[in-house]
Amino acid sequence: MKTQYLLVGAAMVAMVNYSCDPKSSESMEMSEVGESIELASESENRPSPLEVKDGEIAGKSFKVHYSSPAVKGRELWGDLVPYNVVWRTGANEATYVELANDMTIEGQNLPAGRYSLFTIPKENDKWTVIFNSDWELEHGHFQYDEKNDVLRVDVSPIWEENSQERFSIDIESPGLVIRWEKLKLPISIK
Repeated sequence: MKTQYLLVGAAMVAMVNYSCDPKSSESMEMSEVGESIELASESENRPSPLEVKDGEIAGKSFKVHYSSPAVKGRELWGDLVPYNVVWRTGANEATYVELANDMTIEGQNLPAGRYSLFTIPKENDKWTVIFNSDWELEHGHFQYDEKNDVLRVDVSPIWEENSQERFSIDIESPGLVIRWEKLKLPISIK
């Protein structure tokens, strides 16, 4: 039922925009309405919903795009997400970030641009966080190529008492914070 409301809503918005624009016959084709409806439907049916968070870090625009899986009673660390192996840091397609300006990640410079975000979880050590120039990867870590790494930094994970069911990446102090199950991975960004 919720999907039907989304589809009807997307179609209505597209039709209102189409009818209110005197140049609409030139600027918007009916296929675009279909694409909007298709995207709304696809997002609604995903077990790991798409999330987009944007904000500022140190007064600079920053955006992160990711799919948010749930724990669902699964054993995550060392099982679903193996140790010492590149992980797409989310689900489905690769997670990516957009930086409007050059920024400093864990003390190292990262030029403005779009980057896929990967991690290498470690059982008893710091995790490696990777920013890779190939940001538009449909199948996450399956298409990952180390030669496109722009920056690698090591970050200490924090294991909390409370568990978080759904994976999240938030723009908050000290920059980005990844949370899932009992993991908290704070990435310092300036």
